[in-house]
Amino acid sequence: MTYAEFKSRITSRLLWGNCLGMAVVALLCGIGSFVFLHIYTHHGENISVPDLHGLTLSSADAKLRSIGLRIEVSDSGYVRTLPPDVVLGQQTAPGSEVKVGRVIRVTVNSDHSPTITLPDLADNCSLHEARARLTAVGFKLAAVEYTTGEHDWVYALKVRGRTVTAGQRIPVDAPVTIVVGDGNVYDEFNGDDVMEDYVFGYSQTDSLYDSY
Repeated sequence: MTYAEFKSRITSRLLWGNCLGMAVVALLCGIGSFVFLHIYTHHGENISVPDLHGLTLSSADAKLRSIGLRIEVSDSGYVRTLPPDVVLGQQTAPGSEVKVGRVIRVTVNSDHSPTITLPDLADNCSLHEARARLTAVGFKLAAVEYTTGEHDWVYALKVRGRTVTAGQRIPVDAPVTIVVGDGNVYDEFNGDDVMEDYVFGYSQTDSLYDSY
């Protein structure tokens, strides 16, 4: 290729036209991307999250939608003095600045008390262990009830005056009564007891007096 041919191609309108076209396309793509991201992220458009505590779920939903936010129930709790579906809490604190379309997750009040499965404790552990296991899973405890039996040995569990058994689901707000032995253990009379005493050379009466 001669110098004249090279110079002719470098100064060609077609070459410079193509370069100019590519530059314009690149510029338009850059501007388009910037505008798209600006619109998509709502740059500079922040919304203050309102306080939803105490509102019903429907009222909280309407309030958030009116300002461009959405609501989602993520958990439930139970407060006896409040009606069902009342907002108990929200993950995004009131006053926080968020983007349009943000989902605000809330905790609402359940229409019934949650239940917990009763562990196997009756005739299976001591009072100390029963208390520890019941409170560990969330049960409330009522005053201990005593019955004739081994000291502090758990003989039964009661809820609202009725005996309950392992595996039953008990409302978490229902206090559990632990029935334990009072330490007064009485052996049942066996007709062979007296005979056995004489076989071994003493009677219950002899042993009673001998102990003084």
